[in-house]
Amino acid sequence: MFDNGNTSLFFSSSRVVLPISVEEYQVGQLFSVAEASKNETGGGEGVEVLKNEPYEKEDGEKGQYTHKIYHLQSKVPTFVRMLAPSSALNIHEKAWNNEYMKDNFMVMIETWHKPDFGDQENVHKLDPETWKKVEVVYIDIADKSQIDAKDYKQDEDPATFKSVKTGRGPLGPEWRKELPQKTDCPHMCAYKLVTVKFKWFGLQNKVEGFIHKQEKRLFTNFHRQLFCWLDKWIDLTMEDIRRMEEETQKELDKMREKDPVKGMSAADD
Repeated sequence: MFDNGNTSLFFSSSRVVLPISVEEYQVGQLFSVAEASKNETGGGEGVEVLKNEPYEKEDGEKGQYTHKIYHLQSKVPTFVRMLAPSSALNIHEKAWNNEYMKDNFMVMIETWHKPDFGDQENVHKLDPETWKKVEVVYIDIADKSQIDAKDYKQDEDPATFKSVKTGRGPLGPEWRKELPQKTDCPHMCAYKLVTVKFKWFGLQNKVEGFIHKQEKRLFTNFHRQLFCWLDKWIDLTMEDIRRMEEETQKELDKMREKDPVKGMSAADD
């Protein structure tokens, strides 16, 4: 089924501006990942955390290493489920990117968090020829038209949410244009570069289109939630987050076995 002579590379760059500082985002992102994982886990599917531990490299770099498996059987289109073995629908994520699936399929997401308004070009420093191939996608978390109707939740709508603890929100139609004038409001942009390598004869364009649509859908929904959950995480410390992650890991294992399938289904189903 795989054809090693037909390789396709697809690039897209999403820019998500937020009324949040880079420092705040570090906590909010980890909190929201844990919460969102619960919403996607059940019926044998969802997120399985194998490792979540601190690391330190020889050059002094420190961070958190994670190894997760995403069980995605109902999250992919019908045509992929019909052609691919079930094991091929279990995606491994090690710290910062997805591992190769028999060297034929890779999805890599590289992210920069910058304290700007999303106006930097080629922040990932790609060579000029590669940059020409990149599709730039601007995501407005307050624009309801950018999400699927089935994904809309009233309590996760930045256009109506107002933070009690920070006073931020609701985000009006022109909030991104107005944000630079609000000197008392922090801001940042998440620049997300998605690279897809795919070798499967006859399906390159269809799968690339699906991945592009799903990544944009995921980035949009996730950051809408992150902002609307602001009051839940704004007072948390990194120590609080690490304790929460340990508890969430145990909870996810139980949910995957006992809860029904839930979360985002494939867009074509």
